[in-house]
Amino acid sequence: MSESSQSNDLRNRILFTIFILAIYRLGTFVPLPGIDPEQLQVMMDSNQKGLLGMFNVFAGGAVSRMAIFALGIMPYISSAIIIQLLTGVTEYFKNLKAQGEIGRQKISQITRYGTVILATVQGYGLAVGLESSADLVINPGVFFKISTVTTIVAGTIFLMWLGEQITQRGIGNGISLIIFSGIVAEIPRALVTTFELGRTGAISTVMIIFIFVLLVLTILFIVFMERALRKILINYPKRQMGNKMYGGDSSHLPLKINSAGVIPAIFASALLLLPVTFSNFNISENETFLNISSYFSQGQPLYMILYASGIIFFTFFYTSITFNPNETAENLRKYGGFIPGIRPGESTALYIDTILTRLTTIGALYLTLVCLMPEFLIANYPIPFYLGGASVLIVVVVAIDTVTQVQTRLMSSQYEQLIKKTKFGR
Repeated sequence: MSESSQSNDLRNRILFTIFILAIYRLGTFVPLPGIDPEQLQVMMDSNQKGLLGMFNVFAGGAVSRMAIFALGIMPYISSAIIIQLLTGVTEYFKNLKAQGEIGRQKISQITRYGTVILATVQGYGLAVGLESSADLVINPGVFFKISTVTTIVAGTIFLMWLGEQITQRGIGNGISLIIFSGIVAEIPRALVTTFELGRTGAISTVMIIFIFVLLVLTILFIVFMERALRKILINYPKRQMGNKMYGGDSSHLPLKINSAGVIPAIFASALLLLPVTFSNFNISENETFLNISSYFSQGQPLYMILYASGIIFFTFFYTSITFNPNETAENLRKYGGFIPGIRPGESTALYIDTILTRLTTIGALYLTLVCLMPEFLIANYPIPFYLGGASVLIVVVVAIDTVTQVQTRLMSSQYEQLIKKTKFGR
């Protein structure tokens, strides 16, 4: 493949990705049938700091417009996480994973089935929640529930398919890019809202400047932490085959500081915002329940402590599921690799586990700091969710991964051209 064809292929992949993301953004403006838009706006204004507001961030504003993509890609992500967790604890999924490509296809199929089930359950819950809000649904009843669930499930499945198309025919990371595009598309509106608050005097000019300086520093800090690696030196012994010596090379085992990504922040936020959302939707009118849920609002000490604890717990839990030091040590022993000064086998696994625990501790504290700092501002000032820590974290991490994907394709093209020129010269 020539250099021009390689460039055309990359350009076509980028254009295809932009086209798919444009379809996704168009779908976030197609409303569900039977919803009163004026009452919807009133409901969203009073629920911006509940779980509804958090889902609205990850759905790219589709929840605030109650669009066909209101659930976003979250059911697929939840299904994938459940299957991945089951892969680490059940023999059935372990065997599927060990079967190679056939097993991966089976796991992918089960993940899709799980997505349909979760989307159906969440869609029905959404329909019931909409009907419980006064005057929001024009004609409540069985037909509204059926049409809402059908539309929501179809929208989620279509969105899942769009993500897979980006992964296969675009520049990769399809699911992450969909969430990324939803947040980025709503950031300009969040900035306009913030400037409008400054114009009306709700936020001082000094505070707005402070917010943007903090935002820039947060982005720089996230980039530094996401790029940071702990490299463990791996040596391979020399082996003689015939009259030639092979091996004797060395490489590195790279360990990221934050192996869990943004999943701990998403899970912890969803769990803690649930009591507030129940009270906002009037699911429970019990006074005791409302008093307890008030302690879980943003800025409250109990909320902050539990939020930080949740992030730390999920960081360690998810890292332990996705990375197995014993398996890594066994693979090194199988291929003759060893860590200088460490005996192969159990000692290597223990050494890697110790380093991984220290890195995960730093990563958990890093995620906690990034996610909690903006919470104080959001709790005390009417700042949009899109300028929160989790949103900035997702945008920066996905942007880094996307740039890496593009650079990898460019470098592979250059290497291929270099090899061809070398052969031609010979």
